[in-house]
Amino acid sequence: MAKPVIFTISAAWDDEASVWSGHCDDIPAAADAPTLDELLAKISAMALDLLPDNHPDVDPGELYLQITALREAEPAVA
Repeated sequence: MAKPVIFTISAAWDDEASVWSGHCDDIPAAADAPTLDELLAKISAMALDLLPDNHPDVDPGELYLQITALREAEPAVA
């Protein structure tokens, strides 16, 4: 079994647009989506499409995506 290749998606919540904005410089890819799951799905599809051109030595079956998400803390509701 080959060693997994992990690419990190940096995501931040855009309060004005009510979407998660994310990018991955390793692929390269960028997308917006209302949920982190939808953002992951979009960038995952892009990663698999762009992988042969940008990382021909990486087996698609060994590719993993990690999300680092940033959002302002919200106060607890009483």
